[in-house]
Amino acid sequence: MARASFEIGGVRVRAGKSQSLSLPITRLVTGADVELPVRVVHGREPGPTVWIDAAIHGDEAVGVEVVRQVLAALDPKTLCGTLIAVPIVNVLGFMTGSRYLPDRRDLNRSFPGSARGSLASRIAHLMMTEVVAKCEVGIDLHTGSDRRSNLPQIRTDLEDPRTRELAAAFGAPVMLHAKLRDGSLRHAAREQGAKVLLYEAGEAWRMDAWAIDAGVRGVRRVLAALGMTDPVDEEPPPPSAESWRSSWVRARGTGMLHLEADLGQRVEAGERLGGLFDSFGKRVRLVHADRAGIVIGRTEAPLVNSGDAVVHLAEVEPTPEPPPGPPAPEG
Repeated sequence: MARASFEIGGVRVRAGKSQSLSLPITRLVTGADVELPVRVVHGREPGPTVWIDAAIHGDEAVGVEVVRQVLAALDPKTLCGTLIAVPIVNVLGFMTGSRYLPDRRDLNRSFPGSARGSLASRIAHLMMTEVVAKCEVGIDLHTGSDRRSNLPQIRTDLEDPRTRELAAAFGAPVMLHAKLRDGSLRHAAREQGAKVLLYEAGEAWRMDAWAIDAGVRGVRRVLAALGMTDPVDEEPPPPSAESWRSSWVRARGTGMLHLEADLGQRVEAGERLGGLFDSFGKRVRLVHADRAGIVIGRTEAPLVNSGDAVVHLAEVEPTPEPPPGPPAPEG
């Protein structure tokens, strides 16, 4: 018996087919319509329903390219289940390179939204009712903000066993237990029972190839772990480092920043991370790690003021010692 078609936004997508559609958001003063772009890949065989989204913050371009590459490699005739892809959620912000909507609202603090609320609230409500409500698992793609770059990482609820399994399957260098924020897509989706992974990598308004590549590989691994696609043909990635706490090292002075800490670098408490210099090149302050951890984020701003966040460190669980092997045979 043929699998039933998939309905979204009044459009029905037949099994074994892909289809693009647009969900209406608002109308500009010019009379042009603003719409949420969606592509549905409805597999021929049954399986989970999953969404991937990007650009909830309009200046975060990495995830848009991740979605494009993931879609390019999917065949609905062999896919088990259904994938809903929303490459640009904050359409108005993306068109102007702005993190926020025109009214300065942060879309990722506006979920689950309302059909009669602000513009942000209406977009959030549209995303929740037409996309999230139909899905069991979601992958929300982000980058660093405010002249910051992030190491590829998964932020999620590591206390939930199934979510933890999916985070480990993604294979990012770090998986971080992250508290839920009221108004975020991840919080609203979890309230509806979905398992959500939030991917962070790269810098805002840049197409960092390394962040894109890690994201594409990770999404493909999750789809394979869910049984939607064949396993990815690659060498297995190293296990993700696990972190339950992270915080920023802050500048203790003002100056031009020369950072010596790279993304992914493991540092010890007290280790030198860089220095601050005045406009003549005189060093005015050193920056040191206040704890041991992995550098998962860093500022890219050349000038920092006292108190500014400089380096984001994730404390990681120690790698367990391998069990002792059998005793060597006697000669």
